[in-house]
Amino acid sequence: MGVNYGLDKVRFPAPVLVNAKLRARHRLVGADLKDPNTIQLKRQVTIEVEGGEKPVCVAESLVRLMYG
Repeated sequence: MGVNYGLDKVRFPAPVLVNAKLRARHRLVGADLKDPNTIQLKRQVTIEVEGGEKPVCVAESLVRLMYG
């Protein structure tokens, strides 16, 4: 089972205009064993607007995966 554990270090460096096309990408930056049956993944998520020079949102997403 996976659970959204929240966000860290959320930034909004640029505005988003109405009807703008967005794209998101993510990169795994860490995986920690929290207990014998739980792993916490940390991903850097970057959201960009089409034609923009800098991202409109950068955040670290935390997800906990529980198994067993």
